[in-house]
Amino acid sequence: MADTDNTATAKPGVTIRDIAQVAGVSAGTVSRALKNEPGLTEVTRQMVLEAARSLGYDFCKLRPKRMRRLTFLLHRQHNTAASSPFYSPVLHGAEEACRKQGIVLSFMAVGPADGLIDQIRMHAPDGIVCAGFFEPETLAALRSTGKQLVLIDMKLRGYNSVNPDNMMGGYLATRHLIDTGRTRVGFISGPLAHYSIRERARGYRQALFEEGILNDPRLEANLPDGVDLETGAWEAMEQLLSLPHPPDAVFCYNDSAALVAMRCCLARGLKVPHDIAIVGFDDIATAVLGHRPLTTLRIDKKALGAMGVELLLDQQNASQQPGRHEPQQPPVQQIAPVELIVRASTVFDGWRAPQSSSNDRPPNFSRTP
Repeated sequence: MADTDNTATAKPGVTIRDIAQVAGVSAGTVSRALKNEPGLTEVTRQMVLEAARSLGYDFCKLRPKRMRRLTFLLHRQHNTAASSPFYSPVLHGAEEACRKQGIVLSFMAVGPADGLIDQIRMHAPDGIVCAGFFEPETLAALRSTGKQLVLIDMKLRGYNSVNPDNMMGGYLATRHLIDTGRTRVGFISGPLAHYSIRERARGYRQALFEEGILNDPRLEANLPDGVDLETGAWEAMEQLLSLPHPPDAVFCYNDSAALVAMRCCLARGLKVPHDIAIVGFDDIATAVLGHRPLTTLRIDKKALGAMGVELLLDQQNASQQPGRHEPQQPPVQQIAPVELIVRASTVFDGWRAPQSSSNDRPPNFSRTP
C-alpha cells in the first residue's frame, strides 16, 4: 500500500494544478488519482501520488464524497411490455434503496445511438447502475467517465455486477421436469448474447448431462432475430412441436416466452401438463394468470435492484478512504438466489416432489469466472 500519511510535512498551499504540472498530467487525472477513482492505470496513479508526496500535499484534505445522485440505465431493447415485468420491480428496489440513503435516482432508457455520454454529463450522477444487456463498447464509454458503475442482470469481465443464480435456475427447472418423469426436455432460448440466457442454457444442459440424457440440439430453439418476443416464442414452440419426436416438456428462458409457448400448445390441441409440461423463469406477476399457473424460478427482483445500489455504495466507500491508495481491487460479482416455484403447468393435483427433489439435490457444476 502506498504510504500517503504525510500530515507532519503537509503544505496547505499545494494545489491540484501544482501536482499536475510536476506529474505531467491533467488536473482531472490528478483529481481521479487522489480520489482513487477508476479509469487510470496503476502507473499513472502512482506517478501522481509520488508527485503529490514530493510537493507535500495535504492528503487529510481528502474527504469521502457522499453519493447524492444515481442514474439507473435500462437498454431500450428491455423497455418493452415483455421485459418491463422483470425490470420494473428491479427499478423499484433500486429506488427504495436510494430513498433510504437520501440519494436522488434518475431513470433513462437508452440505446447505443442516443448520445449516452452527453446525457450522463447532463444528469451528473455520482454513480451508475446498468440493468440488463448493454453493448461492451457502451459500458466502456460509461466507465471512461470515471463514475462508479455496477451491472445488474449482466456480467462482463472487469465490471462489478449483481446477478440471479441463472445457471442454478436452469438446472433446477430441468431437474424438476426430469423428476416428474419427462424424458424429452426442450429449451426455448432468447438471444445468447445475453449472459443470463447463456447461463440458463448451461444449467439446462448440465441437468441433462447428470441424468445421462444425450443433449439433442434439435430440442433447443432460439427466438429468431428481428422479431418480437410474442412472435418469436410462438415460432420457437412450433419448431419444437413439429419435430418427428417432439418434447414432452419445455423450459423457457423467461416467463413471457413460457406463457406464449403454453398458448401455442393449447392451439395445437395439447393439454398442459398432461401432454407437455412448461417451465418459465423470473416469476413475473402474470405467471399465475395463464391457462395453467406457471411453474417458474422466482427471483426477488426488488432485492436485486437494492443489491445493485448497495454494491455501488460499497465500491464508492472503498475507493474514498482518505490517505489510502491501493491498486484497483478485482471486480465484485454477487449472486442472488433463485427458488423453484412448482405450479400446475408441470404437475397434476396431489403431486409430491421425490426425495431427491430439485431444490435439495446439489448440482455438480462450477461457474466460469
